[in-house]
Amino acid sequence: MSFEKVCKVEDIPEDGALGVEVGDTPVCLVRTEGEIHAVHDVCSHAEVNLSEGEVYDHTVECWLHGSCFDVRTGKPTGPPAVKPIPVYRVKIEGDDVLVSLTQES
Repeated sequence: MSFEKVCKVEDIPEDGALGVEVGDTPVCLVRTEGEIHAVHDVCSHAEVNLSEGEVYDHTVECWLHGSCFDVRTGKPTGPPAVKPIPVYRVKIEGDDVLVSLTQES
């Protein structure tokens, strides 16, 4: 499994999100409750960037129609989305955030 450095921990706002690219894949990094998570940065309902939405608890909310996703599992927690989004592995090395596109199971 290969990890790619995508940013510094401090680049991700607390209770916020940051959109990055890993190769050609859009990734939404979410920092909430002291943890950093990585999910696919495209809403499964409306195909817009989740990194532009709101973050609370372990949830990212799509800014367009309000679909909510649990960033730990990728599962939708609020309509109108019904399909989950991919969740990616995150590793912290010092101040660096690394992401692997290998999906968590």
